[in-house]
Amino acid sequence: MRLIIAEKPSLARAIADALPGSPRKQDGAIAVGDTTVTWCLGHLLEQAPPDAYDPALKQWRLDTLPILPSRWKLTPRARARGQLAVIRGLLNSAREVVHAGDPDREGQLLVQEVIEHLSWKGAVSRLLVSDLNRPAVQRALARLEDNARYQPLYRAAESRSRADWLYGINLTRAWTLTGRQAGHNGVLSVGRVQTPVLGLVVRRDAEIRDFTPHPFFVLWADLAVEHGTLRAWWAPGEQQPLDDQGRLLAREPAAALAERLPGAEGRLVKLDTQNKRQAAPLPYSLSALQVDAARRYGLSAQGVLDTCQALYERHQLITYPRSDCRYLPEEHFAAARASLEGACRADDTLRQWLAGADFTRRSRAWNDKQVGAHHALAPTGRPMDPSRLSATEANVFRLIARNVLAQFYPPLSTREVKAEFRILDEAFRARGQEILEAGWKPLFTTRDEAPPLPTLTEGEACRVSAAGVEDRETRPPEPFNDASLIKAMMNIARYVEDSAVRRTLREHDGLGTEATRAGIIETLVERGYLVRKSKALRATRLGSALIASLPEAASRPERTALWEQRLSAIAEEGADPAPFLGDLISDLHGLLASADAGRLREALATSRGEEPAAAGRAPAKRRGATSRRRSGTSTGTGRGIRRAGRKRGSS
Repeated sequence: MRLIIAEKPSLARAIADALPGSPRKQDGAIAVGDTTVTWCLGHLLEQAPPDAYDPALKQWRLDTLPILPSRWKLTPRARARGQLAVIRGLLNSAREVVHAGDPDREGQLLVQEVIEHLSWKGAVSRLLVSDLNRPAVQRALARLEDNARYQPLYRAAESRSRADWLYGINLTRAWTLTGRQAGHNGVLSVGRVQTPVLGLVVRRDAEIRDFTPHPFFVLWADLAVEHGTLRAWWAPGEQQPLDDQGRLLAREPAAALAERLPGAEGRLVKLDTQNKRQAAPLPYSLSALQVDAARRYGLSAQGVLDTCQALYERHQLITYPRSDCRYLPEEHFAAARASLEGACRADDTLRQWLAGADFTRRSRAWNDKQVGAHHALAPTGRPMDPSRLSATEANVFRLIARNVLAQFYPPLSTREVKAEFRILDEAFRARGQEILEAGWKPLFTTRDEAPPLPTLTEGEACRVSAAGVEDRETRPPEPFNDASLIKAMMNIARYVEDSAVRRTLREHDGLGTEATRAGIIETLVERGYLVRKSKALRATRLGSALIASLPEAASRPERTALWEQRLSAIAEEGADPAPFLGDLISDLHGLLASADAGRLREALATSRGEEPAAAGRAPAKRRGATSRRRSGTSTGTGRGIRRAGRKRGSS
């Protein structure tokens, strides 16, 4: 018997349907001819709790930290024991095994850790499925690979799991116990990803709270030129009182000039005209989709992920959603027309967009060099019937289809004009944009660009018809919301102060992964560290106190972003995981030494922030989970017990 082990039941059903023969349902499996397809339920195994290494570690004590397993152990999740037994029995009858985890780091770990835990010694093949449609699965089945090729990916995922356990277990215990000494009766969870994300929000809230607005002033002048009128803005010189962004800080110079302007004549002294062509936005990665869907529809990052999972698994309308790639395989180009025509035919909006597509165009989106384990999100070709989808599912699907359709539209062609006038020996500037060819832009709702200027000729005369001064005030930065926080996690180098580290991180940008970013935000909300106020995400007093009590390095993104560099080296270059874990352990000793009850007590007493949604209650647990944190047996990274069927990732 050939045994195929899928990551989840939906993938197992898709594989079974793609095999020749009639599927026969079994307990926890589907048999088709000489092949049996079984499945995991997300992670069937998890890192063993500390007391699995030493029963004395069930009690949380500072003098037992750091906890450093000498030989790592995995333990079955309570709700997954039955399915694990099914796989064990099938392995006993198998002659060959096929690993069918999702095509990413966690998918590689999820199935392979089961195969190794159950002591399978034979060869293992790798099946990579990113599209649940039958033809796509059949193509994948025809090109099985040796799973040994993906051993570095597995080692990277395994190292990430162990590192998160070391970091989360030790620091969560240390800060929780220190918190008790400081008078806080509750778990203070610390994670190598969730804590820097919380730090981003805490620092942004502090910037907003401590912001002192100051007034500034702008002077405009309406100018009559040969072919119409336009509005220009005064560009005050360095002799004027300006801030570091060139804004005028005193009203008097602007008011005095405004009085002299009406009727004054001048000349266009500089004219800069540029024609630009802008290609369509690329197809979506998950994070890019989360950003756009949050802005357009107000969806949370987790809501977008859940919607994409439904479109992928239940409706089979899109390809694998947890992708960090915005490019498509070159071989998909030939089938793009057929798949898009199939996907769009049942929806009025999509049919309208489809009608404008020119399938002889080939954009930069089809590029094998940019495609790794995943490719961008795309329709599978199944018709999207709006009556069978929720409004949110339909909206998200249209976004995904739109960005692929846009690859078959012409570029946006514009003419941008910058004009500088000299009036009363002062500079006035105007800018405008003219759309020469709309191209892909009608498919997108974008912000209004500068209106076009009338036709201008350098050296032509102008006359001021009206002028005025506007009183303005500097504004604090906007609070984070789901869209901007996901974008910050994607582009974390922008929040790194060290220029050398920032340069390095630009090549390995990202805090968390496509699969975990939404869950990290929800975890921080559930634990009472963040709260949603309208669409904004704000830190609570507890979240602010935790950040204030931690060493700054623990709440900054540098460490975890550099972790991802090390993990990428393990996954892509086959680097040895041992130095990575050794450096982490050295780092842990220093962090644990900085736990200070006095500092935490002061932070709890003086922190500022929002009250959590349910004041006075402990941070919420994930639904369906049974918390073991108070007994000291919390596993993984201090995130509590996850439901079976969920993929674990960065904490």
